[in-house]
Amino acid sequence: MNSVLISGVGIAGPTLAYWLKAAGFQPTLVERASTLRSGGYVIDFWGLGYTIAERMGLIPAINRDGYHAQEFRIVDEAGHRLAGFGIDVFAELTNGKYVTLQRSDLSRMLFERISGCVEAIFGDEIILVEEKPDGVEVQLKHGGRRRFDLLIGADGLHSAVRKLAFGPPTQFERHLGYIVAAFEAPGYRPRDEDVYLIYGQPGRMVGRFTLRDDRTLFLLIFAEHHSVLPETPASQKALLREIYGGDGWECDQMLAELERTGELYFDTVSQIRMPNWSRGRIALIGDAAFCVSLLAGQGAALAMISAYVLAGELAMAGGRYSEAFATYEARLKSYIGRKQRGAERFAGALAPRTRWGMLFRNVVVRSFSIPGVARLAIGRDIADELELPDYLAPGAMK
Repeated sequence: MNSVLISGVGIAGPTLAYWLKAAGFQPTLVERASTLRSGGYVIDFWGLGYTIAERMGLIPAINRDGYHAQEFRIVDEAGHRLAGFGIDVFAELTNGKYVTLQRSDLSRMLFERISGCVEAIFGDEIILVEEKPDGVEVQLKHGGRRRFDLLIGADGLHSAVRKLAFGPPTQFERHLGYIVAAFEAPGYRPRDEDVYLIYGQPGRMVGRFTLRDDRTLFLLIFAEHHSVLPETPASQKALLREIYGGDGWECDQMLAELERTGELYFDTVSQIRMPNWSRGRIALIGDAAFCVSLLAGQGAALAMISAYVLAGELAMAGGRYSEAFATYEARLKSYIGRKQRGAERFAGALAPRTRWGMLFRNVVVRSFSIPGVARLAIGRDIADELELPDYLAPGAMK
């Protein structure tokens, strides 16, 4: 029991490959994209994911490439401050283990830790899965048939492995009623360094965050009212123009930048709810197994936690996959369930559907500046009430 095929080179996949390699397994990564993805949205990274990154020796790079935001600020049409609070409250809640960084940067750092010592196949994907008594055979779209002892789906919300091995997405995907879009704009003005700026109308919001190299990130969240979502970049941009055109603040300026961008992230805000994360020799980790939703802000950390635990349980079980998969699920199920319930409560907080909801949100945000209030309001959702086992000796893989 040695060879493991991992589908997906995002966050969960490279993390799993790192710890499996450290435990003596032979992981192989396959990724549909031709290269590592760049750009995309920023994530708030904290807690046990941060702890795993420490064990992988990534914190110096994370602190170098990450951002230490100072303020969350809600503005009105004229750009005047309506509400806000200092981001240091999150650092206090996480004992200083908190940083903001681009998801693609974290993915790159993780991949660099295994580059050269793990086989990685880019520009290919799994199109057929057949489980055999002695392994799993997969058909790659371009690379032919290959056999592995285990197959792990780490391929995100729209997991191909989950679809092939467990069934259609409609069985497991739960829409939370919102759509999210993100893109970068070079040379945008004004720039507000280290500040999350949020502006909204009922049922929609736009956020702006300043990046290095004279780049600006825009994040758009709006209530889902369309039965059929646009699939092409042109139709997605058209929908965003329809929703945000003439909305005030910098929305028209933002839409002008949208027209010039060649990379647009666009997806539903959804959760994945599954009764089991494994079947036979096949298992799922990260968003493929239990996406809590992008708005929860914990997807990357949870992906790393699930990868670390699965690799550790496989090592502890000596490759007895049935035992390892069962222990992996037992250890994380209730923990992930709490995170999903918390994310569901948070789904409408950034883009309330009514003006009364927006006013209430602003009152809550203002209260975070009062000592102790943030801990009472969100401390339970921020806290990681899970003991992370030390499966492998520190420095097991350098």
